[in-house]
Amino acid sequence: MSVLSEFKQFALKGNVVDLAVAVVIGNAFTSIVNAVVADLVMPVVGLVLPGGDWRNVTVTPLQLRLGHLLGALLDFIIIALVLFIVVVKVGSLWSRKEAPPPPSTRVCPECRETVPLEARRCRACTSVLEPLAPTPA
Repeated sequence: MSVLSEFKQFALKGNVVDLAVAVVIGNAFTSIVNAVVADLVMPVVGLVLPGGDWRNVTVTPLQLRLGHLLGALLDFIIIALVLFIVVVKVGSLWSRKEAPPPPSTRVCPECRETVPLEARRCRACTSVLEPLAPTPA
């Protein structure tokens, strides 16, 4: 088997294509989440946080960048919260569960065999089945 045919077989497997689609959609979704955080959430957070350049605060002569660390943690928490709201809460609105389809069979009370709903006799024991009540439309 040539290297080219092995590569073609590998690249066209379902898992590889699915992964590529997931990466592209994930990248697009990242830009949406970043835009929501930067344009909607951070202006509100900016009203609550102290003024000044607090993200550049350093501590000790070693120049430990405490402000940068706290800013990164705050960014992570805000992005995680926005992602949670978008994925879990808004996603649940789109995926409303539909009612399950009505059953197409029933069980014979005599022999416990599965028979179609419209059947008047059981095909296994030939007992007469009660007619079903009409369903309201």
